[in-house]
Amino acid sequence: MAAGCLERGTGCTWARRGKKEREKEKEGEGDAAPCSSRLCRARHRPPFPSGRPSAGERPPALPAPPPAPPRSRRQGGGGPAAPSRAAYLTPRRGSPHSLSLLAMPNIVLFSGSSHHDLSQRVADRLGLELGKVVTKKFSNQETSVEIGESVRGEDVYIIQSGCGEINDNLMELLIMINACKIASSSRVTAVIPCFPYARQDKKDKKGSVERWSRAPISAKLVANMLSVAGADHIITMDLHASQIQGFFDIPVDNLYAEPAVLQWIKENILEWRNCIIVSPDAGGAKRVTSIADRLNVEFALIHKERKKANEVDRMVLVGDVKDRVAILVDDMADTCGTICHAAEKLVSAGATKVYAILTHGIFSGPAISRINNASFEAVVVTNTIPQEEKMKHCPKIQFIDISMILAEAIRRTHNGESVSYLFSHVPL
Repeated sequence: MAAGCLERGTGCTWARRGKKEREKEKEGEGDAAPCSSRLCRARHRPPFPSGRPSAGERPPALPAPPPAPPRSRRQGGGGPAAPSRAAYLTPRRGSPHSLSLLAMPNIVLFSGSSHHDLSQRVADRLGLELGKVVTKKFSNQETSVEIGESVRGEDVYIIQSGCGEINDNLMELLIMINACKIASSSRVTAVIPCFPYARQDKKDKKGSVERWSRAPISAKLVANMLSVAGADHIITMDLHASQIQGFFDIPVDNLYAEPAVLQWIKENILEWRNCIIVSPDAGGAKRVTSIADRLNVEFALIHKERKKANEVDRMVLVGDVKDRVAILVDDMADTCGTICHAAEKLVSAGATKVYAILTHGIFSGPAISRINNASFEAVVVTNTIPQEEKMKHCPKIQFIDISMILAEAIRRTHNGESVSYLFSHVPL
């Protein structure tokens, strides 16, 4: 194109020719070529091969534009075309689960050192391999993290539970988030099955007024630390207080163990239709009413008063448990003083059997010995916290695997799908 295209405002060789030259070229006698612009050729081409429309004659079809070179998100240029969204939703053949495991490109799953078994279960469920990461400590106990693979442009998920050495594991999580963020990852999601410092969500009224006015809100501090480290999204389970989600300025998905708890009750307690759901404190009333409604049974609660943390002063039972199976439901148990006293109260009130179902089984201090001496049929916890060692010392402890819930939440988040289905269903 010598002088540009008329269609773009500068004129072209075809448009500047005279009428006679254009007519000769239409008849095939001229030798001048029009502008090289495909748009210009299409605009100035005679509409009919013969120059005039005849009966049944149609304008010739315009040439199809050349296909754009395929691009890959990871390659940033030429290469195999990225799979469509329909390809992401195609079930993988030969899946061992009835819920189809889906191919998910551009995703990396890392595991912290707090609960490697749960991370491996989630990775197996998703059909992925855990990313390479090395965590160690210097001689002065500083935490060191080395990410062993590229995360540029990837959707990163880091699984780290708030258990064991909580402060070390929290610091490790913050360093891993920051390491992935400054390595140009597309998004970093912290999967924290048991959120640390969740019980310090408000200024408590225990103790003197002076100490109350200076109490910290540590859960808010942890939320700020995660955001500053570079987390773009948080996935957790059964927060001690659901309003902790408001401490964050980033999206938070608070999953619930309730569907898995209902499934366990129906499969393992034969007399579940004659049971009563009991909350060991007034704060869990909403939790037990939801479970009782879905099982179509009654509920009760125990009002407790504490002298100080981890020490119960007295308990009052509100409800009738006589000749029924009592199921204590709570979000966490630490030293287990509350649930053991509650079990004694239920047995003295006429309950035939007592079960305890907890989301987070911390079991610190004298918890194991208290459970062994209490009148529980079973103490059921989820595996948000590792329980293998504790189960060796206490045969009453059983666990519910919630890895499929976390895996499905990760899959749905990565594919941009809703996770509200998980609030009332257990993935198969």
